[in-house]
Amino acid sequence: MLTALEALSRLREGNKRFADGVTGEHELSSKARREALIDGQAPFAIVLGCSDSRVPAEIIFDQGIGDLFVIRVAGNIVAPSQVGSVEFAAEQFGTRLVVVMGHSNCGAISATLDELESPETTRSPNLRRIVEFVRPSVETLFETDLRNDRAALMKHSVRSNVRASAKHLRHGSSILENLIEKDGLLVVGAEYSLETGLVDFFDGAPKDA
Repeated sequence: MLTALEALSRLREGNKRFADGVTGEHELSSKARREALIDGQAPFAIVLGCSDSRVPAEIIFDQGIGDLFVIRVAGNIVAPSQVGSVEFAAEQFGTRLVVVMGHSNCGAISATLDELESPETTRSPNLRRIVEFVRPSVETLFETDLRNDRAALMKHSVRSNVRASAKHLRHGSSILENLIEKDGLLVVGAEYSLETGLVDFFDGAPKDA
C-alpha cells in the first residue's frame, strides 16, 4: 500500500494528465482490470467529494477501477455516514490518504448563501439538512465585506467548507485520530477548478509532496 505522500503524488500526476488531456481511460477500465478486482480491492486514496456530475474523482485524477474509494455527497459534507465510510476504507484496506474535495461554483454552497440572504421556507427538509451542514462554515464569511462580492464570497466559502469537513474527519472520529497519530493517515482538503481542470490541495498537504 502507498504511503499518504506517495498517494498524494500519484493523484497530482493523474490530475495533471487529465488537465492536459492525456489520459489512460481505456486501460484503466479494461476487462482484464475488472476481472482482477473481483475478489478484492486496495484503493490507494479515499476521496470525499461533491455529487456534482462535473466532478467525477476517478476521471479528474485519471485513475481506474479499484484505485479510489470515492464517497460523494452534495457539498462534500461530513455526516456520520461519511465518517463511517472513511473509517471503513482506512481500516479495511489500509488506505492512508483521505482527500476532501470541493469545487468551484458548488451548488450546495450557492444554496447556503442564498439561504443566508433570504431564508427559503419551502425547501424540503432533506435539502435543508444539507444546507445546515454547510452553513456554519460560511456564515461568518457572509458577515464580512465579502457579502458584497458574490464571486469572492463563493470562492472563500467553498474552501471554508472543505476545511471544516477535513477538520471534522481529523478530530471527529477516534478511529481516524488514532490512524493519523500512529499509522500515517493524512487528511487533506482540495478544490477542483471547473475552469482549468486542476485540483489545488490547499489544506493539510505538504507543498513539496
